Amino acid sequence: MTDYSQTATAGQSVAEPNCYLRIPSYLPGFIYDDKTTVHTSESEREVFWFEGKLEMPDDELVCPECRCRMHRNQKHFIHIRHIPIGRAFSDLCFEHYQLRCPRCHATKSQDIKFKAPGHRITYALYNQTRDLLAWGLTNKTVAELTGLGKNTVKEIDKVRLQELYTIDGKKLRKPERQARFLGIDEFKLHDGHKYATHIIDLETGHVLWIQPGKKKQVVYDFIEFVGTDWMKGVKAVSCDMNSDFQEAFEEKCPHLEIVFDYFHVVKNFNDKVISEVRKDEQKRLRDDGDFEGAKSLGRCKYILTSNKETLKKKDAQAAEGCVFRKKGIIFNIEEAMCKGGREERYNALIKENKLLFTADLVKEKIRHAYEAGTVDQMKAELKEIIELCEATENKHFQWFSKLIKRHFDGMAAHAKFRLSNGKIEGINNKIKTLRRQGYGYPDDEYFFLKIIDASRREYVRNEASHRKSD
Repeated sequence: MTDYSQTATAGQSVAEPNCYLRIPSYLPGFIYDDKTTVHTSESEREVFWFEGKLEMPDDELVCPECRCRMHRNQKHFIHIRHIPIGRAFSDLCFEHYQLRCPRCHATKSQDIKFKAPGHRITYALYNQTRDLLAWGLTNKTVAELTGLGKNTVKEIDKVRLQELYTIDGKKLRKPERQARFLGIDEFKLHDGHKYATHIIDLETGHVLWIQPGKKKQVVYDFIEFVGTDWMKGVKAVSCDMNSDFQEAFEEKCPHLEIVFDYFHVVKNFNDKVISEVRKDEQKRLRDDGDFEGAKSLGRCKYILTSNKETLKKKDAQAAEGCVFRKKGIIFNIEEAMCKGGREERYNALIKENKLLFTADLVKEKIRHAYEAGTVDQMKAELKEIIELCEATENKHFQWFSKLIKRHFDGMAAHAKFRLSNGKIEGINNKIKTLRRQGYGYPDDEYFFLKIIDASRREYVRNEASHRKSD
């Protein structure tokens, strides 16, 4: 352990000669004077000041304009942040000269060979910061480890990402491989109904294109970006039921088949049919004076929108004493006992209400349709769903029937390609995590590059056990 002799200056110590560790570091042109002082940073961490001077080679004193010998005009004392030593930061401190030509009066600054361009840090710290960011650490964590400002870390990271995924820091690089299946979806970019759209390769999960907006122009720009020849190798596109995306792809690439995956169909049915039917029935029972019946329909959206296998699983876990939380509501074994379990409550609800019973049948039909082995079998299942919905004469079921008719071919195409938007929904979760870790990203270009980078980083749940198993 190093002993320091306290000086008269508060908060500063001077190391005894030759009693501190020398950290090997190649700093061309820096001559260390064997003088180190210890200061305290704003974060109350130690900062080692390594004092020295810069070499002044003869060729640097030659004027670049008239080749006359320059002289030292003025100097100032500067600090260059270097790699941390343990928990302590380190700075290189030296005098830096301005050179002036006596003949043509041209001036230039003394060259600092070990300084990273654009920042007052060494190349060693610059490369260390890039490595930490490439490993997936957040900007805040890297800033705390290196002692750099968060804006400096962000600028270094942005340059790193631009080198990886852009040409000259402006134009996005084209896909490295030919994709056969694409996925497209929008996500929330900023508050105030501002969205962006990303297109991914469904086989690799890589984000190929990302752009503000959620209209046809996004698809037009993507096709122009990759080229029509590249698009000829794409067989199908999986998307939600946004008609703009569907129409844009069909307009520019008629050979493509649009596929609507199971998740979005069920989500539309749960949100627009089951939820609305439950509210309407609850209001009807309340108006008829059946307050007990209306109460039984309260706080049961989760039960009504779940499939029976999920309810059985939750009941089994509750019987073992597990506790679940859903939107602030705690479900545990006591509730399962007093209300007969989720599955029994679900059966009681659909038994007492004809519309909810029909909704249960439609849900099962949708599942069977997406498990169909051929396109013809799936079309037959979808036609039965349409007939069930129209037979109810309920406006919400009628709406779902029209939805299926408008997207009939795209839903039936699932039996041919078996595509799912699971990977693109996973990217959406990564986007939410990135935004939360970064406390928001006002720079859209940087945020988009972070998303592209995150889509290419493999996820390992337990890195230690993963390495051990290898």
